Amino acid sequence: MQIDKLRGKELDQLFDAILSLKDKEECYQFFDDLCTMNEIQSLAQRLEVARMLMEGDTYQRIEQETGASTATISRVKRCINYGNDGYKFTLDRVHDPEHHRT
Repeated sequence: MQIDKLRGKELDQLFDAILSLKDKEECYQFFDDLCTMNEIQSLAQRLEVARMLMEGDTYQRIEQETGASTATISRVKRCINYGNDGYKFTLDRVHDPEHHRT
């Protein structure tokens, strides 16, 4: 499994830090310190691409609305089809009010 290659002390520390964040404001503060604006926007863009792909939008529409390249869209689609379902369960939780954290 590809995900096993990622595991390690440093990533565990990063994920523990992310899981410790209490609200969106803390997320904004942490990610502003951790990443460049372009890195944060790229992550947000990929999540939006995944949402649109899962809703059946075309590459052309996704490219127009998000500004994502067809290479990025293809990569996200590959992850949706053959990945670890991370996009799916995350987007399901974000759109399910019962699991929504502010």
